[in-house]
Amino acid sequence: MTTNEASKPSLGGIGRRRRAMDPRADDLVTLGPLSDSSALPVLARPAVDGVDPVAWVRAHRDALAASLQEAGGVLLRGFAIAEMATFEALVRAWADELLDYTYRSTPRKQVEGRVFTSTEYPPEQEIPMHNEMSYSRRWPMKIAFWCVQPATRDGRTPIADSRAVYVAVDPAVREEFEARGVRYVRNYGSGVDLPWSEVFQTTDRGEVEAFCRRSGIEWEWRGDDGLRTWQHCQATAVHPKSGERVWFNQAHLFHVSSLAPALRDSLLATFGEDDLPRNARFGDGGAIPAEALDEVRRAYRELRVLFPWQQGDVLLLDNMLTAHGRTPFEGPRRILVGMAEAHGTDAAGGEVA
Repeated sequence: MTTNEASKPSLGGIGRRRRAMDPRADDLVTLGPLSDSSALPVLARPAVDGVDPVAWVRAHRDALAASLQEAGGVLLRGFAIAEMATFEALVRAWADELLDYTYRSTPRKQVEGRVFTSTEYPPEQEIPMHNEMSYSRRWPMKIAFWCVQPATRDGRTPIADSRAVYVAVDPAVREEFEARGVRYVRNYGSGVDLPWSEVFQTTDRGEVEAFCRRSGIEWEWRGDDGLRTWQHCQATAVHPKSGERVWFNQAHLFHVSSLAPALRDSLLATFGEDDLPRNARFGDGGAIPAEALDEVRRAYRELRVLFPWQQGDVLLLDNMLTAHGRTPFEGPRRILVGMAEAHGTDAAGGEVA
């Protein structure tokens, strides 16, 4: 589904001095759905020129929290956000401290402070929808995306309500995932995926082991520079504030069935299933049928919401309530990301600090 929004706001106000006004005034910014076909995301657009987005976000944290809990995401559009400092200050106004990107799963670069590039996969490759770091027991509750430059063609960030995904997945599949959980297996050192030094952001084996110990990750050093890790994580989770159950895992991304057939066959022939750079199994070690993951992909596909990026847009998401991805694109594209508010669970699903 797509929006029918016709007009593109001018960025001609970039660099102009912002007008001094009370950011608490409710008539400064209009809130409403971006599309008639979906409540996600809520669109926040300035009703007058010169609204300071950082001051407005700071003054409306409670209202934004309510919108996020109800819809799962808010799109700030028309604020002419053009500088890194403004984006970073906006995220801090919304969520206090930003988080470092630790225990990495995909390639991305740290741009400045705790702002990162979005996942740097080839432009022709689609990134399936997922909740950030739901492959671990610790994740950000909030994630913000800033469109510095939209792609020439496509390059959208599809989003989907994780509560609706939970309901849409076939009950038999959902119940098996909930009962057994997900085990993520990663083998480092083949040169195919990220090296462990990048994933753990250290070259010190002792630091890696300490991280694994704290995080409930099991590990095994193999050969000169090889490492295997595996961790039993949640398949679904309960939002700590709303109490709602959400679909919350990345089995459909890690599982070998997510790969193109030619690549999958090549990796299986080279490594065998046990030594694949990454794979997902049920928490007890049993194989996940590809058909079960196809059912999960179907639910995401049917529930996805698409909208075109506009330069200066900022998308705020509750990372547990809303999944995100990326469509293929052409031309330059630059989306930067900030994450905030760490939350986690133990192996039994209990909340931990």
